[in-house]
Amino acid sequence: MRTFLGLVAGFLFLAFVPASRAEESVRILTPRPEVSLAMLLIKPEGPVAASLIMFVGAGGYLGLAPDWPTGKRGANFLFRTADDFVKEGFAVAVLDADSDHSGGLWNARTGRNHAEDVRAAIGALRAAIGAPVWLVGTSMGTVSVANAGARLQEGGADGLVLTSSVTVPTKRSAESVLSVDLKAITVPVLVVRHDQDGCDASPPWNAPRILNRLEHSPRKELIGFSGGSPPQSGPCEPFAQHGYLGIEQRVVGAIAAWIRGQ
Repeated sequence: MRTFLGLVAGFLFLAFVPASRAEESVRILTPRPEVSLAMLLIKPEGPVAASLIMFVGAGGYLGLAPDWPTGKRGANFLFRTADDFVKEGFAVAVLDADSDHSGGLWNARTGRNHAEDVRAAIGALRAAIGAPVWLVGTSMGTVSVANAGARLQEGGADGLVLTSSVTVPTKRSAESVLSVDLKAITVPVLVVRHDQDGCDASPPWNAPRILNRLEHSPRKELIGFSGGSPPQSGPCEPFAQHGYLGIEQRVVGAIAAWIRGQ
């Protein structure tokens, strides 16, 4: 129960960040007939190194809409650091759950339809930005990233980043990264963990198992972090080691450098 409540609670906090020169808008896609998919797109002022599609944890539902206030961010690790990735020269698209799953993507992240929704988002970003597209997920969002990486051999992403990967099923969801056919992934993959992650669903000692199954990834690496600020939330919530509290800049910088190939 602690795991389920922790994964859900991360969406209850919203914050506003100071406005920047980045261009920001919510775009509504139609990936499948009568299905809509919203994504918040934040573009840097200068050249774009790559486009990053962000997948948050828990059920993945954010309630994005065209009137989403500029600068509004969520507590989830990737959502609250979205502007830091933009400062690194990346365009960032935060993806919502599709309209078929307004109650959340519980037990739907490993499906074909979800991968096709991601394909639509990748295509939209390629058309809008014209840069390589990477999928970046945290917590339950890593299941979405791994699933899309395994299923989309054509029209897929150029690389994947998994942070605080869920590798143990919970009472709320039977899905995990390890339930995906990781052998089918043929793009670079970065796995990021906090060595003191106390979340039952993402034990840090399981991260090497992900790498071991990425048999056909041309470039793969596990990066571990430690330290940070004392937890201000439950172990599966964003303001704890699970969400890299207090070391956000270190983690963002390492991910950005890896994507650039440094």
